[in-house]
Amino acid sequence: MHLSFPGKAWGKAYSHYTPMTMWRSIITGTGSYIPTEVKTNQDFTAHKFYTEDKAPINSPTEVIVEKFRKITGIAERRYVEDTLTTSDIATIAAERAIQNSAIDPETLDYIIVAHNFGDVVKGTFQSDAVPALASRVKHNLKIQNPGCVAYDLLFGCPGWIQGMIHADAFFKAGLAKKALVIGAETLSRVIDSYDRDSMIFSDGAGAAVVEYTEVPEDGSGMLASCTLSHSVQEAYFINMDKSYAPGYDAGIRYIKMKGRKVYEYAIKLVPEAMKSCLDKAGIDIKDLKKAFIHQANEKMDESMIQALYKLYDLPQAPDNIMPMSIHYLGNSSVATVPTLYDLVRSGKDERHKLHTGDVILFASVGAGMNINAICYRV
Repeated sequence: MHLSFPGKAWGKAYSHYTPMTMWRSIITGTGSYIPTEVKTNQDFTAHKFYTEDKAPINSPTEVIVEKFRKITGIAERRYVEDTLTTSDIATIAAERAIQNSAIDPETLDYIIVAHNFGDVVKGTFQSDAVPALASRVKHNLKIQNPGCVAYDLLFGCPGWIQGMIHADAFFKAGLAKKALVIGAETLSRVIDSYDRDSMIFSDGAGAAVVEYTEVPEDGSGMLASCTLSHSVQEAYFINMDKSYAPGYDAGIRYIKMKGRKVYEYAIKLVPEAMKSCLDKAGIDIKDLKKAFIHQANEKMDESMIQALYKLYDLPQAPDNIMPMSIHYLGNSSVATVPTLYDLVRSGKDERHKLHTGDVILFASVGAGMNINAICYRV
């Protein structure tokens, strides 16, 4: 049998062949606000600390503070100026992300602000979240478009990542094509200075512009996500409660944390969620370039990244895979991951660089207890 081919016509047809494309959520701009007031560990040596049972901790405060540094890795943290609130610094981070992305803010379909305590004015203890912080940010940005929907997200420290997952879901449902996702917190306004854990917390804001864009199959964007909530025994591992100081006003509540329980929960379950996310995306662990993990505790983060690699029967994580900012920025809750990503993405972290095509993970854990992760290709 003689077989014939269409010759030039066949070749011409194939010359117009294009690789498969798909739509993905892509971060097109980032911004952050790092407060200017530096609070060092030395500043806490004048404090008097008490236990949960209101018993004084009689160890010298210098010893308490140094033990804290060795466990958490925190040497200093940042507090906002007295005149600023959470919505103020969220706005600053948002403006920077919008400028970095070069979008017209009037084209935004959603503004999602993740936080936990609303605006707490310096010198007060009342949380103010009416109107929503997202509405305040939209107001501050002077966005006129009523189709730009602004809402808040309370999800503990994983709030910013969950906001990114929300935006991706809206995009895939055909409800939007452009969103601004912000994580902002001023934890310095809700801490109990008589509690050792108060040294962990800090303030800050990070933001990202996310757009739904058609890209090659091997192009940039969100590849997969994973979210978990454990709210039975774990629900009150992080909560609001009265001061540890004897005789203090029991009507005022501060952020409290059962540190050991949070640590044990995180190092067991966060690595499993990260693995689930990577596997869902079809990514080999050996192709992972960076892991942006919530900056809660240096020892805990190091344990989580090592546990992730052990789940793949690998002896240890590669060097320099996990950027860290906790040493000088502390734990700013929902702001830690977007702030850290902005620092690396903008070239402000000398130890860590990102390149086009790099596969990275975002992961967080916090009050609820909630865990989430995103696998993303730069």
